[in-house]
Amino acid sequence: MEAQPVSDAALDRFNTSPADTARQALSVCCASTTWVSRLAAGRPYRSREALLDTAELACRELSDADLEEALSAHPRIGDRASGGSTEARWSRQEQASVSDSDDRTRAELRAANLAYEERFGRVFLIRAAGRSPVEMLAEARRRLRNDPATERREVGEQLGQIARLRVEKLLET
Repeated sequence: MEAQPVSDAALDRFNTSPADTARQALSVCCASTTWVSRLAAGRPYRSREALLDTAELACRELSDADLEEALSAHPRIGDRASGGSTEARWSRQEQASVSDSDDRTRAELRAANLAYEERFGRVFLIRAAGRSPVEMLAEARRRLRNDPATERREVGEQLGQIARLRVEKLLET
């Protein structure tokens, strides 16, 4: 049985905000205009969970071009996002554990990033929030062994996890 909607003032504000306001807010969660349009057009959401599930699923369903657009907003793991935008602040928070890691781990992450970019032609994307630098390094090394189709799916899944976390943050602000 589906859960009944719970009163959620943040979700209500999101659901009833003007389309341009919703699109602008969503654009800090994922840089794909297709993703932003899909989520904005899906309003009103019955529950916070429905919005979060849609945010995650929509990332996995992006075209290759839309995925590349989304990835363009993500710095390499270990590179500090610059600027004062909400997206840059969130990226710095998500990757904070890398700043605190030792020189060797940071160097190994840089090398893994470069190897990944050479192999797949795009930035290595991983949900950094809640992961240690050692975990991210192990994942980069594991994913370097993926074939392109498998890795494409993993990138969509990781982007979906990031978008889900960011939409949650959006609703908390």
